[in-house]
Amino acid sequence: MSLDQLILSCKKNDRHAQSELYKLYGSKLFALCLKYSRNKTEAEDNLQDAFITIYKKISQYSHKGSFEGWLKRIAINTTLQCYRRKGVFDIINEDQIEDVSVDIDNDEVDIDFLLNCIQELPDRYRLVFNLYVLDGYSHKEIAEMLNITTGTTKSNLARARLILKDKVEYYKSGLNSQLL
Repeated sequence: MSLDQLILSCKKNDRHAQSELYKLYGSKLFALCLKYSRNKTEAEDNLQDAFITIYKKISQYSHKGSFEGWLKRIAINTTLQCYRRKGVFDIINEDQIEDVSVDIDNDEVDIDFLLNCIQELPDRYRLVFNLYVLDGYSHKEIAEMLNITTGTTKSNLARARLILKDKVEYYKSGLNSQLL
């Protein structure tokens, strides 16, 4: 079955087609949900909610642009909506802090360690960091998505980078002391 036929069948609420759509995109969307969620369980819940939304709104897909991009947008928005409901972004008057860059040598830092550090960031920092650094959204786009100011997105990004920089430096110092 072609992708267009699969989409058409999903628009007709065909359960078999919905199952096939899940099999085709479930793992990619789960990875995306995991990137924005605190843990695996939360990511699984967000993925389920995203697919419910996808099935409800698939009739709105106009076959313009990437279908996978449309799915990813729904998964991201579903996950972010979870945090907006929890009030994670209620504090929007944070002072600006100087932007921090984090230089990481792949030979010095284990990727699993780095991913774990990102996962451990406070929600508002992790979400802004992922949207900006990993997915390439602008501060203006992030502010609109999260209903916060661009100043807050910049502040949250700087704080996330500062936390990551401290963790990476601590990690690297521990490795250096083990080598001595």
